[in-house]
Amino acid sequence: MARAFLVVLDSVGCGGAPDAADFGDAGSNTLAHIARECAQGRAEDGRSGPLHLPNLDALGLGAAIALASGEAAPGLGAAPRGLWGAGTEVSPGKDTPSGHWELAGLPVPWDWHYFPDTNPCFPPELVAEVCRVAGTEGILGNRHASGTVVIAEEGARHVETGWPICYTSADSVFQIAAHEEHFGLERLLKLCKDLAPLLHGMKVGRVIARPFVGDAQIGFTRTTNRKDFAILPPQDTLCDWAQKAGRKVHAVGKIGDIFSMRGIDDVRKGSDAALMEHLLEVMDLAEEGSFTFANFVEFDSLYGHRRDVSGYARALEWFDAQVPRLLARLRDGDLILFTADHGNDPTWHGTDHTRERVPVLGAGVGEKAIGQVGFADVAASIADHLEIPAQGPGRSFL
Repeated sequence: MARAFLVVLDSVGCGGAPDAADFGDAGSNTLAHIARECAQGRAEDGRSGPLHLPNLDALGLGAAIALASGEAAPGLGAAPRGLWGAGTEVSPGKDTPSGHWELAGLPVPWDWHYFPDTNPCFPPELVAEVCRVAGTEGILGNRHASGTVVIAEEGARHVETGWPICYTSADSVFQIAAHEEHFGLERLLKLCKDLAPLLHGMKVGRVIARPFVGDAQIGFTRTTNRKDFAILPPQDTLCDWAQKAGRKVHAVGKIGDIFSMRGIDDVRKGSDAALMEHLLEVMDLAEEGSFTFANFVEFDSLYGHRRDVSGYARALEWFDAQVPRLLARLRDGDLILFTADHGNDPTWHGTDHTRERVPVLGAGVGEKAIGQVGFADVAASIADHLEIPAQGPGRSFL
């Protein structure tokens, strides 16, 4: 019985979204612009030269970028030998839940709530409720901010006052950063969990716990104990389809948080390096007929939001070097798909996600050009491969 693996390279977009202008992102192209910067010698921190992604390019990465946006990516011009195409999102958002839910067959059925004011950004009644639940006299932050920057700016005062650092971005998120020792990790997680129903009722997509360690002298560093409290999907997704068909569903990375563990049997978490080893282990052990859903977040969290082109390129090249290890684990009949949930062009203005198409690459079904597809078509195709009933608007491209 066939197995299926869906691997999301978080934020690795390829431009060309037809509604990019509606989001202020017309012209953004994460992959093509990173490749351009590398080719022009402007991404030399910890790496050097043109962007080197031979394994993903052999599947069809360069061809997918050109299909999505009409833009050539320097150094990515191999003739495709795998399944390749480009995916277009219809959900009204460029955030993690929107992208992942739609990839799993469920376009978001509502408009998310955002905090458009930048400083301060939260309404007084929400701030008062956070203080009440946290047992503090105030909060820090209360603005649009990069997580690493706001921790650097507010970390010392947080340790002194015990007030949580609350911030947001252009996405539908409410993030709370707190020191694991001075504030307490479990206290932070409970605070986020207790506030989640209120924020979910407002249609804020995620409440995110952002724990950190360190001090003012050595600096503050976020840990891997992040936890997302996401709105529960309002309808079944691919994970539920598989589980209801009697299949095992394995999650790697923040998938469990994104889907609130709905339709998921087990989850493995950690840094991207650790997640790669977890995914390889799952591929060795996963049952016949099972579905594995993985997310590698550090392209987005460490490099896209920080507008770090060199770091993003290093991460892409690291991942590409792991692809042969993944393909070697495939059994006869297995399917693996590589895609993304949105863009985060590190050459773009601001620090937020960018509205882009995404590459859809695969191995296990030979060379296959699938053209322009919808995000929901990914779910329909995996269901087709696993021979399980599918729901939603997607159509199989297999």
